[in-house]
Amino acid sequence: MSGILEGRIALVTGASRGIGRAAALELARQGAHVIALARTQGALEELDDEIRKLGAEATLVPCDLKDYDALDRLGAAIYERWKKLDILVANAGILGPITPVSHIDPPKWDEAIAVNVTANYRLIRSLDILLRASDAGRAVFMSSGAGHKTDLNPYRATYAVSKAALDALARTYAAETATTSNVKVMVASPGPLRTKMRAAVAPGEDPMTLRTPEEFAPKLVALCTPQWMQTGKLYDFVSDSVQSFQAPE
Repeated sequence: MSGILEGRIALVTGASRGIGRAAALELARQGAHVIALARTQGALEELDDEIRKLGAEATLVPCDLKDYDALDRLGAAIYERWKKLDILVANAGILGPITPVSHIDPPKWDEAIAVNVTANYRLIRSLDILLRASDAGRAVFMSSGAGHKTDLNPYRATYAVSKAALDALARTYAAETATTSNVKVMVASPGPLRTKMRAAVAPGEDPMTLRTPEEFAPKLVALCTPQWMQTGKLYDFVSDSVQSFQAPE
């Protein structure tokens, strides 16, 4: 099929549901070959069916992001088949416990840091050479207002800390690639969307008052196009604006 991303290779983590699924479908709709990574084989197969209905193709990767050796093998497999990666949408993440800091169970803390931060570092480590091999490598990391807004919510330290760390990781990678490659790195903050994670955070909220991942996906995919030239910045879906990270006053 034809589209603005025709012939490009895109990896999406957490692709089986929510934002990841919507992003994978929109990337496919725009012509990209989607490498869809998620833990659930069945959900990936359902996504594959939808991508095929669009006349596009996908490669399914059932994988737990905490399996870092598998992420290394993924980079090697992508190199073997395509010799490059054009797009990385690092979407997968977990909420972690909603509890006072002093009550956080250490294994739950470790898991959130592993999935939300360390796995993304391992993805960069595995895929950097492939993104640099593209004529217009694009990487987008899924942030949250929980990590960078000034009035942090109580009881969500695990999520907030991991997302703040992810912001710093992505910005550092952006700085390292800015003058040495064609790679552009963005952080995207979707705000409250109609997802399972949002329902866990705000169980009393009417989901029908929220925007959907499908509404966010075209904005996310715009950050992945060769035409996108900004790097090291935050795209905020709520205000539909690109923002610079601010130093403390």
